[in-house]
Amino acid sequence: MATLTTAVTVSAQPAFDAPAPSGEVMADASLRRAAYLQRVNEVLEWKAGDRRVATDDPANLDMATIATKLALGQDVEQCSARVIEIMKDPGTGPFWMFPNVCVAYLGRDLLSAEAKAAMRDTWRTTRQLRGDTENHWVMYYASLYLISELYPNEAADTWYNGRSSSENLAESRAFLLDWMNTTTTVGQGEFNPTHYIGEYAIPMLFLASWSKDPEMQQRGHMMLDWLFAELANNTLSGVLRGPNSRTDEGSVIERWNALASYFSWILFGNTPPTKGYGGWGIYFATVAKNYEVPEVIYRIATDRQGDYLQRDRARTRRRWRYSDELSPPVYKTNYLRHDYAVGSTQGGRIDPIQSHAWDVTWAEADPRGQHNTLFSLHPHSSSVAMQMYFVAYPEPWIKGVTFEGKPSYDSPDKVVGSSPYEQVFQDLDTVIALYNIPEGTRFPHINGFFSKDLVNLTEDKSGWIFAQGGQAYIAYRPLAGYHWIPYLHYSGGWAKEKLPLGGQLLTSPHLQNGTIVQVAAVSEFKSFDEFKGAILALPLEFSLAPEPSVTMTTLRGHKLSFTYGQTPMVNGEPVDYSKWKLFEGPRLNAEIGGRKLTITHGSLQRILDFNTLTIADSVIQP
Repeated sequence: MATLTTAVTVSAQPAFDAPAPSGEVMADASLRRAAYLQRVNEVLEWKAGDRRVATDDPANLDMATIATKLALGQDVEQCSARVIEIMKDPGTGPFWMFPNVCVAYLGRDLLSAEAKAAMRDTWRTTRQLRGDTENHWVMYYASLYLISELYPNEAADTWYNGRSSSENLAESRAFLLDWMNTTTTVGQGEFNPTHYIGEYAIPMLFLASWSKDPEMQQRGHMMLDWLFAELANNTLSGVLRGPNSRTDEGSVIERWNALASYFSWILFGNTPPTKGYGGWGIYFATVAKNYEVPEVIYRIATDRQGDYLQRDRARTRRRWRYSDELSPPVYKTNYLRHDYAVGSTQGGRIDPIQSHAWDVTWAEADPRGQHNTLFSLHPHSSSVAMQMYFVAYPEPWIKGVTFEGKPSYDSPDKVVGSSPYEQVFQDLDTVIALYNIPEGTRFPHINGFFSKDLVNLTEDKSGWIFAQGGQAYIAYRPLAGYHWIPYLHYSGGWAKEKLPLGGQLLTSPHLQNGTIVQVAAVSEFKSFDEFKGAILALPLEFSLAPEPSVTMTTLRGHKLSFTYGQTPMVNGEPVDYSKWKLFEGPRLNAEIGGRKLTITHGSLQRILDFNTLTIADSVIQP
């Protein structure tokens, strides 16, 4: 059993610079809770004492620092003075609204009357933009809901949108209930996000902590369990892998390097947090004491017993043009083992800029700086795709998006994004990705990402490429000719220059194309050569015309047949996606339209039922 360390102080080494956690399971609930609160306190103490902002000059205080100081009851007069100054030039939109709400609630009994009045007046004078994505809307309406509860019964002319407190409350409640209903019946559009999990978890924690309505408090709590159950189930040693509705250039190759890792650390203690605790994660810490992760979710994250297969459904980002469906379904497959995990969607258009269709990720004892993943994609760039998912005028696309935090979108060597010309099928730890790219398509090639951390990389004369990542053996079969180029990386959303970061891209400039990947544990074979021999002995036939097509037998003895544009076949039986549930596996189970999630680990079970707004815990008898 893990033991607790000395209480964290401002001068203690922050967890993001400390040795990686051991990953041991803490069976004692009281010790688990104490360790969780210690991590929470570490975040608060670090930010409140952040030497970059906590100087004698109040002008260096930002809203996150003010929030942590208020949570700790520190420097209240200084915080009040700084709030008044900040409110003279308020921001707009969801990313300004929820920090404002956080400080308003934490400072209800601490800030000066002048500071509170200054904050309240910004909700009259400054128009708030709602944004255009699912996470924007959740942050916007959760913030508007809570600030309307904080200032009830106030007239329409005291609010930026010309609606009264009660009208704002009614509109916000209606949206939040609709979003929860959609999520619990047909899934999220922004599923498994590497960063945006915080933009859902933080508003839900605020609702659970501060709403005056017991029903909304319960809904916030239940949605936190829903979100964190899926996070726990899709992580490998605390690291969220693919597929992802939204990710970025950094966390798609360094799988650990995302806000999701902060939540794994603070909730489960099984991976290091990212630098600065993920930035937005600091706001979660300010009221994190009001949440306790259920033991069954903790166990899913930390106590892995055997391999398991999870099949789930979600939905694409909302479509505005060029589609007969508003949010078509997404079919997700995840196969998790001790040493590696394989995950995928069926490919196609999901999110035009930041989605990630499939990958292999292997476990690392310390994932920091490790590019522990492998995948391929078609680097699609299209004005039509932009217009399908965004309502802005088409003229700025494509170039406009590259100046708004997504610099790689129009790069032929990018490693993020979805394509209408990619179709993927996964069976356990085998992936077949097929590409049928029309003539004249921008960037008519595919990119395969090969990490700097792969070892024993071997290009066999058979056409297979063999490598080892961690304790996983990997076989990669490109279906058309290729060449290698260095992987170049944008270091951030507004970076203008690509830098070498190690690794390389297998670039295959052929319109009809494909990738086959088979993974196995090192422990399954006496040697790397034995693994290679087993792969070479597998029956495999493929063709690229008239459409890419593969027939093969996997290491697990399954016969797969997959042709672009047709239903995949396993052992002669077609895959029936119409029967897929919202969640289906040994850990998470939910029916489409059911509004109910059953979370299971061993004998532990928790049922989240949004039909009755109840949480039921039980111990399953063997």
